[in-house]
Amino acid sequence: MDPVIVVGAGPVGLALALGLARHELPVVVLDEGTGAEERRAARTVLLRPDTVALLARLGCPLEGGARWSGWRTLRRRGEVCRLSFGEEDETPGPGAAHDRPEGTDDDEAGVEPAGPSPLHIPQHVLTRSLRVALAGQPLVQLVQGSRVDSLEQDADSVTIRTRGDNGTWWRGSYLVGCDGARSNVRKLLGVRFPGRTAVERHAVAALRCELPWPGEGVLHRSPPHGGEVTARPLPDGVWRLDWLLPPGRDLVTPDALITRVRDSLEGWCGDVPPYELLDTGVHAVHHRLARRWRVGRAFLAGDAAHLLGALGTQGVEEGLRDVDNLSWKLGVAQHHGASEVLLDSYQAERRTAVGRRLRAADQALPGLRGSGGWRVVRRAVVPGSGRGRDALLTDGHLGRGPLGAPPVHARTPLMPASAPEGSVAVGTAVGATAADVPVTAPDGSAARLTDRLGGDLLVVLVAPGTGVWERRHWLGAGLMPRLAAAVAALPVRAELLVAEGYPGAAAHTVLVVRPDGYLVAALSGVRPDELYACADAVRGGAVTVPVAAPPSEATANR
Repeated sequence: MDPVIVVGAGPVGLALALGLARHELPVVVLDEGTGAEERRAARTVLLRPDTVALLARLGCPLEGGARWSGWRTLRRRGEVCRLSFGEEDETPGPGAAHDRPEGTDDDEAGVEPAGPSPLHIPQHVLTRSLRVALAGQPLVQLVQGSRVDSLEQDADSVTIRTRGDNGTWWRGSYLVGCDGARSNVRKLLGVRFPGRTAVERHAVAALRCELPWPGEGVLHRSPPHGGEVTARPLPDGVWRLDWLLPPGRDLVTPDALITRVRDSLEGWCGDVPPYELLDTGVHAVHHRLARRWRVGRAFLAGDAAHLLGALGTQGVEEGLRDVDNLSWKLGVAQHHGASEVLLDSYQAERRTAVGRRLRAADQALPGLRGSGGWRVVRRAVVPGSGRGRDALLTDGHLGRGPLGAPPVHARTPLMPASAPEGSVAVGTAVGATAADVPVTAPDGSAARLTDRLGGDLLVVLVAPGTGVWERRHWLGAGLMPRLAAAVAALPVRAELLVAEGYPGAAAHTVLVVRPDGYLVAALSGVRPDELYACADAVRGGAVTVPVAAPPSEATANR
């Protein structure tokens, strides 16, 4: 079996290699650099629960990050929103109490539950953790000092040539370019990368000090010295501070940045407390979206496919969602054959999701930054909602709402053409991420649903009372024998699980969940034909012979 070639050894490329290895695929990771870590305390990543769960499944030890106890949104000298982070099952649903109308008085702002905290971690720490996980993976070969020089492909393989200390020819079954914003793979494929440059600019600093909100993230709009600043805690008393810079390309001098640090600390603490400045920089936010994410057997992921970051969205996190979407599909393609529908669904789902987020940010920016009308933003981004600028911006930073929540694949090609006849409504919409409920496997082992993702298709029977039965009773009772037989006859590998309950689901509901956690269908009882149709849709239908990409896009520099 030819390996999958992954170009780029940043967080996205390394995570993809782990995901592919989990599907028993050999992988070659080509790294243009030397593997030396660039330790930048001010370059951090914010991971929400879905991407944290993905990294945990991949065996990545997430140490060296900070979880927050809460979040505060301040405007001028008053507090307009305060959230408290709790456990996973405390996550509020749509329309929860954190939706606050604009103009709410400061003294009405209470502490509201906000579900689990995001994980805030330096990017070099995340990269190092991924390398540690890869070190024990025999299916992955990491080759450093390799720059892709040319690329060509046919119906069966991709061949690339590299230059550098390890320059040679490489042949692979598929190729994934995870080589960043200046992606050489994207250029060799001839894929355009339109968008906007420097949508926003931020001055960034990492410093060690004591602030009035230990363990809490803070968004301060219109502070005493003007502008907008966020303060997000890291371990060991370190904070990352971001200041929104005014439009233009004026240089941020060291003296100007120190002034910003001191002004912010003085405004929050009354005077300037002792602090240790660890790192500084200027971060420009670009909004770009590649025209194509798949060309024949070559794919793009991470910054090679998209750039985004205004209003709190995180490029690395979206890249990890690319990984979660693509890795299981390439696993199915390698082991069971690939339909064009399955391979095309990566672009259809992920490009649509990222494009929707970029449009929401672009529509919101004029009103949030004062250069356009808020009424237009309210209609375009959150129609029918009374939420204000502060709430919308807070949601963007925390990964909620239209500017930050995980995507919903409402019109994916990996769904049956029409809803199965036995479909029933549950607390999760079809195409959304399934709720993380406790489940039991036929061998009697207990886990969370997210722990079982990343491998096979999941079929979950909602059967109240099974948790107190012995395995020998419920495995051969009721619907289980018929359901087990139906699962065994599916066209793809599937794992049968049982749940005591599921939000909004009646007893004997059967849930079909994709390997990346998205709900395919909820069926009333055991319906073998409809269950088969769902599984067939998830694999993209009948396997077809791959078609070579057009020469104008599949080859370059021959």
